[in-house]
Amino acid sequence: MDEVKRKPKSPRSYEQFCALARALDIVGERWTLLIVRELLPGPMRYSELKTSLTGIATNLLAERLRTLESNGIVQRQLGETGVLYTLTPWGAGLREPMEALGRWGAPLVMTGRNGDSFQPRWLALALPALLRGITATPPVELGIETDGFRLILRVDEDGPSAIAQTDQQPDTIFTAVPDVVVGLAAGGLTIDQALTLGNLHGDRRILSTVFPPGRTITP
Repeated sequence: MDEVKRKPKSPRSYEQFCALARALDIVGERWTLLIVRELLPGPMRYSELKTSLTGIATNLLAERLRTLESNGIVQRQLGETGVLYTLTPWGAGLREPMEALGRWGAPLVMTGRNGDSFQPRWLALALPALLRGITATPPVELGIETDGFRLILRVDEDGPSAIAQTDQQPDTIFTAVPDVVVGLAAGGLTIDQALTLGNLHGDRRILSTVFPPGRTITP
C-alpha cells in the first residue's frame, strides 16, 4: 500500500480514525471530486477547468487545486501550452470509487438534463462506469459522437474503457444528443429507441455488444 503525505488536520476535519472520514477530509468539499472528474481523461489547463466547471468561482477553483496538490492528488506539469494540472497515481486511484458512485446515481439522470450543464468529456468516466461487467472477445470499438465531441468505447475481455479526444475513426459510430447516449448507457433506452433518436454508421451488432439488451446496472 502506498504511503501518502497527509496535511495537518483542517478546521473542517471530521477528526475520526476512519479511512472514509479521512478521505472525506480531503475530497469531501464541494467541487473537489468534480475537479478530479475533469482530470481523469487527461491533463487540463486552469482556464479549461474553469470553463468546464460551470458555476465555480475562480478563487474557489484555485483553493481546491492547492488543497489537492498539497495532499498529493494533483500535480502541475509543463506542457506545450503552459502549465497543466494532472492527477498523480494516487489521485487517479479515485476512478474506481467515483465510477461506483456514478453507477449508484444512475437513476438520478433518467429524467434528462432539465437545463443542467453538460460537457461531453464527462462521458469518458460515465460510460465505462455504467457499462461495467460487459466484456467482448474479440474486442470491439464503438465511436460515440455527441455535441461535436468524439470518444471511442472499447470493450474487451477485461471490460469497457474510453478514449477521449482522439482522431481515430472507428468503423462503427453512434451519433446522438447527450441525453440519448446517457439514457442508452444507463438502460433507460433500448437500442431501437436510441436509433430513432440518433444515427448509427456501421455495424449494429457492435452497438448491441457494447449495450447488450436486458442488462441491469448494479452499484
